[in-house]
Amino acid sequence: MERASVGTEARVAARRGFFPRRTIVLVGLMGAGKTNIGRRLASRLNLPFFDSDTEIETAAGETIEEIFKQRGEAAFREGERRVIARLLQGSVHVLATGGGAFIDPATRSLIARRAVSVWLRADLDTLFQRVLRRDNRPLLKAGQPRAILADLIERRYPIYAEADLIVDSGEGSPELTVRRVLAALAACPLAQEPPPRLEEEGFEEEE
Repeated sequence: MERASVGTEARVAARRGFFPRRTIVLVGLMGAGKTNIGRRLASRLNLPFFDSDTEIETAAGETIEEIFKQRGEAAFREGERRVIARLLQGSVHVLATGGGAFIDPATRSLIARRAVSVWLRADLDTLFQRVLRRDNRPLLKAGQPRAILADLIERRYPIYAEADLIVDSGEGSPELTVRRVLAALAACPLAQEPPPRLEEEGFEEEE
């Protein structure tokens, strides 16, 4: 029933010419599928796609793992905060963020003002199976990955729950998750509201 309902809602949204008027920010733990879903969603909406981790690496000239190792998590979070703030000053796009980005109060507040946030929620078993496919997750190298994920779920899920929309990404294909996100966005009035003007937000022109 859910597959049919979500698919129908997404098709109705497409027929109505749904198009967001503010950036869509995907949040959630590592393994939730933010980059995969984000790319597909951006393609569906004909919007640019950005991954905050990739943008951080480009700006720093280092990988995320190197930043953590050489300069520590605090330096990474500061860079992450600046990169996301810069991206949210741009035109409407789809943005996949790192797992800790939405946990930062300043970043979370900025996202709330300038974007519509979507938490891609998945259970521990799903996340664990997905993160095993990559070995470049700095936070998982400090102990047993499954135990670390469980701890992150306990601490971060209550904060992710503050997102404007919650979409489950555990079951079914990525395409199904994309349809769920589209349906949720089409039913969200905030997605149709333009963000405040940059001058109103107090942004200064970057040098």
